[in-house]
Amino acid sequence: MRAGLVATCIALALIVAGAFVSARNTGASNAAPQKAVALGPKIFLDPRLSADGKTSCASCHIPGSAFSDAKPVAIGHDGLAGTRNTPSLTTTIASGRTTFFWDGRRDKLEDAVMDPFSNPVEMGLHDRAAVASKVASLSDYSEWIASGEPAEKLDQQISAALAAYLRGLPMTPTRFERFTRGEANAIDEREKLGMRLFAGKGQCGTCHKLPDARLTDDLFHRSGVSMDDIALALPALTQSVLDRNLSGNALGDRVATHANEAQLGHFAVSHRVADLETFATPSLREVRLTAPYMHDGSVRTLDDAVDREVYYRGLDTGYPIGLTAQERADLKAFLETL
Repeated sequence: MRAGLVATCIALALIVAGAFVSARNTGASNAAPQKAVALGPKIFLDPRLSADGKTSCASCHIPGSAFSDAKPVAIGHDGLAGTRNTPSLTTTIASGRTTFFWDGRRDKLEDAVMDPFSNPVEMGLHDRAAVASKVASLSDYSEWIASGEPAEKLDQQISAALAAYLRGLPMTPTRFERFTRGEANAIDEREKLGMRLFAGKGQCGTCHKLPDARLTDDLFHRSGVSMDDIALALPALTQSVLDRNLSGNALGDRVATHANEAQLGHFAVSHRVADLETFATPSLREVRLTAPYMHDGSVRTLDDAVDREVYYRGLDTGYPIGLTAQERADLKAFLETL
């Protein structure tokens, strides 16, 4: 089964890469050399760049599943489980994104794409330099990598290629986007009712901005998920985070291996009390394909996610949102057009 999945991923990713080469894109991807674009998906799909030789970026970010994996939390090398749900990549890396990961610990895509390689429960290499060393040792990379390339230059080449590939992932217009571009029948009347609920009574559009294709405000919010799990330990956890003052990859390694600290969210980055248990607003693009939901994958279905979000939106504003069964169904129908 794993072999079949890898073959499917390879085919899909190469199609995606081809689409990028031929598509008109904006921002940094315009300047990306075509050679780097071809190297990006090769690295993304290569399981040899991991501790067990079986785990690639595509093991969790599956092209046919909106670049997510349908698991509560990511499963890395040797079957090790992390603490965070695998987010889709189809919009988190799009133009305009200023932070990466659920807690926002990276502000540069070129750094974010390299972190999983040395994360102890993701791809498990010793450090970032080990990625360049492995690539340099593999003969089938000779088309891209010059013999004797300095490690620092090779590291930059790998991170740039991966970032270029991800920035170029094409976003096929959703039915909702076709509707906003003038195709009146792209969504039906029930879905239009759901859209009005989304933007109005349901208050979903407060964080998931319309008509932005990414459907996120790029900010950090509380979802109420797993708050009770750390309530008693909160003083000790926060002090421990402040004492260590980790950042970047070191923070990512810690979060991935300490479930309680993973629940602190953006606080681990900002050290501000207001950011306790807040997480990046996820995109809703392809939301029907990216269950389970929330930063820890604890919300199994889209129906459950709708109920939770409506409830906590009411708590935040102080005005409970009461949706009828029909309104709830309409709202879900609209979400499925995204």
